[in-house]
Amino acid sequence: MKTGWKTSRRVIPLEGRTLVMGILNVTPDSFSDGGRFFSSEQALRHAQRMIEEGADIIDVGGESTRPGSDPIPTEEELKRIVPVIERLAKSFQVPISVDTTKADVARAALDAGAEIINDISGLRFDRRLADEAARSGAGLVLMHSRGERATLHAQPPVADIFAEVCAGWRWSIAEAERSGVGHASIVLDPGIGFGKTLEQNVALVALLDRLAAQFSDFPLLVGTSRKSFVGRLLNDAPVDQRLHGTMATIAVAVFLGAEIVRVHDVRAAVETARIAEALRRARLSSGGA
Repeated sequence: MKTGWKTSRRVIPLEGRTLVMGILNVTPDSFSDGGRFFSSEQALRHAQRMIEEGADIIDVGGESTRPGSDPIPTEEELKRIVPVIERLAKSFQVPISVDTTKADVARAALDAGAEIINDISGLRFDRRLADEAARSGAGLVLMHSRGERATLHAQPPVADIFAEVCAGWRWSIAEAERSGVGHASIVLDPGIGFGKTLEQNVALVALLDRLAAQFSDFPLLVGTSRKSFVGRLLNDAPVDQRLHGTMATIAVAVFLGAEIVRVHDVRAAVETARIAEALRRARLSSGGA
């Protein structure tokens, strides 16, 4: 039973309610809020606001993975995130996650006070991330994605996205376990928006319970916040007009078994998740599947 998520500093309870992971992009070019929180002071104020709105985890990222973005050197990524993580860890008790694909960045972030590694490559880009997670006891998010760094969003679609996600997760889990990462530290993310068609993104959310059933030992994290498939479903709505569409996807994901949602709009997500949880509890208590 998935009762908690073990990190290097605590066990985060998973029973009773969905965890809300607030996104803190310390980048000048994020697709949704590029540059708004690039300075340390702006980042800290935004983190405090998300915590006040109910964020359970703050996910700090220093390298954008939006379509068309360019990779940055390790030194630049460290320069962006380490001071922010250090100040967050000193100022707040909330768990801190580092969104990176680089082991050297993860190590420095963990030393600065982070306790979770969020890897969009699922260990494909740098399997040493698993070594860092094992060494520190950090939580580890393994996201499904395809292709190299420059082609994450330009992969030709596969015929069976569920089989593809399951195969990718099994590989990532095996790599993590080979390094000594325990089951209780691993969270799985289907990678909504990364190399999937509009229809496949919709299906992964709408049928999330299928994935949950196959990987019942692991909590699921879903990140749909402001993503392009939401905009496409809303007549090509721009990023700043995707709030209600995002909340619809979160409601469905939570209802179907997501334990964690990763979002930009924390207050709306917290309220959406609470309602979806109540509906899910009612369904389960009545004997529904």
